[in-house]
Amino acid sequence: MRLGQITNAKPAARPAPRVVTSAEKAAIIVRFLMTEGANVPISELPEDLQAELTQQMGSLRRIDRDTLVQVVEEFADELEQTGLTFPKGVAGALTELDGKISPRAAAQIRRRTGVRASGDPWEQLRAFEPEKLLKLIEDESTEVAAVLISKIDVKKAAEMLGKMPGERARRITYAVSLTNSVTPDAVDRIGRALVSQLENEPERAFDNPPVDRVGAILNSSRSATRDALLDGLNSEDEAFANEVRKAIFTFKHIAARVDARDIAAVLKVVDNDTLVTALASATDELTKPSADFILANISNRLADQMREAIQERGEVGDEDGETAMSDVVAGVRQLADNGEILLREDAEA
Repeated sequence: MRLGQITNAKPAARPAPRVVTSAEKAAIIVRFLMTEGANVPISELPEDLQAELTQQMGSLRRIDRDTLVQVVEEFADELEQTGLTFPKGVAGALTELDGKISPRAAAQIRRRTGVRASGDPWEQLRAFEPEKLLKLIEDESTEVAAVLISKIDVKKAAEMLGKMPGERARRITYAVSLTNSVTPDAVDRIGRALVSQLENEPERAFDNPPVDRVGAILNSSRSATRDALLDGLNSEDEAFANEVRKAIFTFKHIAARVDARDIAAVLKVVDNDTLVTALASATDELTKPSADFILANISNRLADQMREAIQERGEVGDEDGETAMSDVVAGVRQLADNGEILLREDAEA
């Protein structure tokens, strides 16, 4: 062939973009986005779609540039035409609204529609206290209890075993040794079954039990009112009255239930004038030990200043004194509720 013929030859026509299926287009887009460094949440797809996408990505091998451009442009056009998207189905809507609607409302919707909770059920179960989990597996088999014990926090599991009857705790501990052959699907089904039991519990108007509610009310009541109500409760239901007494925390309980090292924290959340008034009014045999306890567990200089302030304060009226002591107790309770201090629970009310 002569040089002129080669020079004058027309370039070969570029092949037309290949025809690709919808599944192949999805694989191309995912691969393109990953190549560009995007984090594509493939794990959120249903497992059958994850498997199909993986197969498509493994079978495509090579895509020419024109086909890639055509698929990407088509994908971009569809995105531009989309004004707003909604999650697919009730399950998707619940996932989108997680944390924005109350757990009770979400449970009602699941019961009404038959949609099971999404995500890892064990994350929900790990959030519950040992007492709640103990009640949950009360009527469950040893094998189910062993799976639960294996999936939760070690300290929480140890606490649960410690509160079980010895024989059941031993059977569950042994059953843990047999869980090695349990499949992930079985563990997931067990978790979802347990979560569904929690969701099927009857709705309650109050989040805390009656003992705690009555105890909180009596904590804020004057001592005369509190004693009269407890006497009345005792005649109606002695067992309930005893539980309420355990839930009550007043100024007189500070010496018995607050750790000496935590008094410094209490002083930080209680106004100084309020504390002086409370200490000045704590002169009877029930409250004086707590006043002495507070003064004994602060620095000598601060204790001397407090005693001088108490002398200057003089006699305190009953109402002012009870109000001040209630404010001190509220400060202690605030620290305990926030987990900053730990109240002893073994002292008598």
